[in-house]
Amino acid sequence: MEKATQDLAGKVAVITGGGGVLCSTMAHALAAHGARIAVLDLKAEAAEAVAEAIRRQGGQAIGLAANVLQKESLQAAHEQITKELGPCDILINGAGGNHPKGTTSKNFLFPEDLNNQQEELKTFFDMDPEGIKFVFDLNFIGTLLPTQVFARDMVGKEGATIINISSMNAFRPLTKIPAYSGAKAAISNFTQWLAVHFSKAGIRVNALAPGFFLTEQNRTLLTTSDGQLTERGNTIISHTPMGRFGTPDDLTGTLLWLCGSGSRFVTGVVVPIDGGFSAFSGV
Repeated sequence: MEKATQDLAGKVAVITGGGGVLCSTMAHALAAHGARIAVLDLKAEAAEAVAEAIRRQGGQAIGLAANVLQKESLQAAHEQITKELGPCDILINGAGGNHPKGTTSKNFLFPEDLNNQQEELKTFFDMDPEGIKFVFDLNFIGTLLPTQVFARDMVGKEGATIINISSMNAFRPLTKIPAYSGAKAAISNFTQWLAVHFSKAGIRVNALAPGFFLTEQNRTLLTTSDGQLTERGNTIISHTPMGRFGTPDDLTGTLLWLCGSGSRFVTGVVVPIDGGFSAFSGV
């Protein structure tokens, strides 16, 4: 019987949003298992900082600026990656995020809110369609375009895999953030669609669905300046059976499994990594 392995030696992994906390950890994990890493980020200095750290640890990596909403930018990155590292084997669609203009101030709408003249109060009726469009584009189009550019390399290759980044919002929408919740639900659906579409071409497509991880994007929403939990942070922890936020390393085991031969018959799944949040009813 063939032994399953997570040895990724010689494979080229492209990671969008690679300058962020979670995706940079994924980059290091893949590099530690022998993959050659292309770190893509909107900010060139962020991408290069991660690549340089990987090189210092003996890995092979390059950092490039790329805008996941501009196909020409991705094509330019693709050309350089192919020249320096080779064609893509693994694509991690990590770029994404939320925007304040796609967010409400309160969890619930009360009738009196419609007569409230406070400028800082933003109800569902005040949300900016452009802000909502930005969130959908960043998450969904920002996954679709890199897949169009890099998955062409993978057709017919052994061990080719795409990992999208969904969210617990895709299973049950969180209050205040309808745009982000809807966009991540689209990612989960798109993951399943791609898995079926690419199934005859030898490409597996799966997604990670992180629970609550502290990042620079959400730190001020979940913790105070002195490190205490905000009201929302306390609510999250009280509904997470394991009683803590996730750490970046909590994603790597599932990532390596989905990228390796141990999951060679797994495609079209969205894996919650949430400390039990999705299993807990609150009672």
